[in-house]
Amino acid sequence: MRTLSGLPRRSFLTGAVAAVGGISLPGLGRSEEPAAKTPETLAQLLHAGLSPQQRKAVCFPWEYVHPKFGLLRTRVANNWNASAPTVAGDFFTKDQQRLVRDIFEHLIEPEWHARFDKQLEDDAGGFGHDQSIALIGTPGSGQFQFLLTGRHMTLRCDGDSAEHVAFGGPIFYGHDAGGSTEEPNHPGNVFWPQALAANGIYTMLDGRQRKLALVDSLPRENAIAFRGREAGAGIPVSELSPDQRAEMEKVLSLLLEPYRTTDRDEARQCLTKQGGLEACRLAFYRTGDLGDDGIWDNWRLEGPSFVWHYRGAPHVHVWVNIADTPAIPTNA
Repeated sequence: MRTLSGLPRRSFLTGAVAAVGGISLPGLGRSEEPAAKTPETLAQLLHAGLSPQQRKAVCFPWEYVHPKFGLLRTRVANNWNASAPTVAGDFFTKDQQRLVRDIFEHLIEPEWHARFDKQLEDDAGGFGHDQSIALIGTPGSGQFQFLLTGRHMTLRCDGDSAEHVAFGGPIFYGHDAGGSTEEPNHPGNVFWPQALAANGIYTMLDGRQRKLALVDSLPRENAIAFRGREAGAGIPVSELSPDQRAEMEKVLSLLLEPYRTTDRDEARQCLTKQGGLEACRLAFYRTGDLGDDGIWDNWRLEGPSFVWHYRGAPHVHVWVNIADTPAIPTNA
């Protein structure tokens, strides 16, 4: 597996986070190192160590409106770069590259690091290649976000700077494990088990329920704006039986599983505020059924201000947008 600019891949516990005490970034002494090592404090450390030239390229005001992408701190897309320099290029120092990697590793649960690395290797040639970052706002001001972008990835952390939203705003993940159009069973796709789990719900539905759940018209994959109480097609989760609802809860846990505990908790808090899973609908789409095998590649879980849109054909794209109110605008 190709590694970031020739650096050996470091584990969750032995990476740059553990080594922060042993590095010295420009303009940042030991006394200024953060006490608690979270993605947010590591992003502050990264911000503090940037040179003036670097800041011009990757630092932006909190309300910065990009000429192409709009409000940068709310943007999500399947393949984009928030700034020009790539993480693995020669723009950042080795220590800065390690910090970016450690921010990523603190956002993603350790058990998922290898799976995300496989996705990044398949889609972008490895972590940091064709990926860029943006540091938006000012550390310590209550308005600060770290944004990591590239093909099949939009990740962010904000330490609750952005009110009402989970994950700091909408996120994206995906994987092309088979030459753009994957085989029906998606061999090697690290996120396909999520679709299989959701399809397990469909197999539990009776005839009437399947008529509600199976939908002909597939929405645009980036149509993830909140629609409030009028949201969505598909079967209301409230119409599922207790055993089906229990299985739906397992699917939700599987979807949230890759992310750090605080993000999982915040997503659940947002969902609870809008009525929980019972306020959502689950839809499976006939369109894009690879192999015509009745294992639905495209599906969507949607509530008043909750969208988890899974597009599995021709390969996996997943759009996630969660807030505690549908009044939050979407920039996709």
